[in-house]
Amino acid sequence: MTEGRNDLNAWDRNHFFHPSTAMGAHARGESPTRIISGGEGVYITDTTGRRSLDAFGGLYCVNVGYGRQKIADAIAEQARSLAYYHAYVGHGTEASITLARMIVERAPRNMSRVYFGLSGSDANETNVKLIWYYNNILGRPEKKKIISRWRGYHGSGLMTGSLTGLEAFQKAFDLPLSPVLHTEAPYYFRREDRSMSETEFSVHCARKLEELILAEGPGTIAAFIGEPILGTGGIVPPPQNYWQEIQAVLRKYDILLVADEVITGFGRLGTMFGSDHYGIQPDLITIAKGLTSAYAPLSGSIVSEKMWNVLVEGSDRLGPMGHGWTYSAHPICAAAGVANLELIDELGLVDNARITGAHFREALAQALGSHASVGDIRGDGLMAAVELVEDRDDRRFYDPTRKIGAAVVAAMLQRGVIARAMPQGDIIGFAPPLCLTREEADHIVSVTADAVRHVLG
Repeated sequence: MTEGRNDLNAWDRNHFFHPSTAMGAHARGESPTRIISGGEGVYITDTTGRRSLDAFGGLYCVNVGYGRQKIADAIAEQARSLAYYHAYVGHGTEASITLARMIVERAPRNMSRVYFGLSGSDANETNVKLIWYYNNILGRPEKKKIISRWRGYHGSGLMTGSLTGLEAFQKAFDLPLSPVLHTEAPYYFRREDRSMSETEFSVHCARKLEELILAEGPGTIAAFIGEPILGTGGIVPPPQNYWQEIQAVLRKYDILLVADEVITGFGRLGTMFGSDHYGIQPDLITIAKGLTSAYAPLSGSIVSEKMWNVLVEGSDRLGPMGHGWTYSAHPICAAAGVANLELIDELGLVDNARITGAHFREALAQALGSHASVGDIRGDGLMAAVELVEDRDDRRFYDPTRKIGAAVVAAMLQRGVIARAMPQGDIIGFAPPLCLTREEADHIVSVTADAVRHVLG
């Protein structure tokens, strides 16, 4: 077995091009290779036998937890009966049709149809095309610009990487592309004017958005895209009244709203969708991750009735829409999605995310709230973040080259818990499976506090 592991390590360094990895350091053996071999509940196991509590749910995606036989059986049964058929020209499968119905039944009331893809990135690429098509059909060819937020994350493609507002995903890629614009992030902890209340900061963000719209020309702005709660940008809940203020501006200038629910969809915030949680009324919803709990790759664009009617008008006028993916509505992935959504209901995971999430955040605050280097503890549902600062009173941040957040996460891993060092700040991120128990939450908190003390005293 050791010899086999050594072969895998060598093959990994010599042949596997990893995403979001320091490529040279990994290839030279300067950074660790970890080969994951199994998982059960909230734990994963690697080929050395080391077991870790995954407090980030893979990449905020293993919502039902690891090792769910029901989903494995659904995948196997579908593969045996029909491994693949395309969804073009009106074709469907029982799994894809059933899943579309289940999604729309769970979505906010104004949503109508689901277009399936494989990743959140390709779903947002689909959204961009639908937005442009929509405005062309309405005779508004100039209305094409899309506004995102700094620190937002919407994918790693060309357009979706442009929508993303994080430096690491744009540096040296010639991004962002036109016609993407960015406005202020709703990051209350990092506001410039510290005298602002949350509601005042929300008004400020809406004002900055309106200023951008007016500077560019309202007739050129097609859509605004935002995650209900910032994810990769720092796990930042919106300040009070933020979405109400933003939506008022969008309605004023007839601008579509895309709710990117790749992370928040299907229970993460203690509601089925983040849009329900924050009172968002979107025209498009992006879904992925929790749709199958990552047991198979699947994403979707949920289209509102308002947009669907215009798309139908366009198809009646121009013929079939020239957009499609070979693997759209792949039956194996759809079967995984059906079983996953059934499990979310059967196990009461939406309620557990709300109840256990509240306990988890309260326990984090009790354990770390008085630490001199902890500037902010925040989150919602089963998402949480601890932001570390050099001086809490002056809100002075650490020099990024010191990589304090990464050091804390490394210390946690040594203690058997996986968290994530978030980009653009010393931020420890948590998004465990929605089946997390109170005892497991308490263990994460204990390890986090120990690791912070180990690194920072």
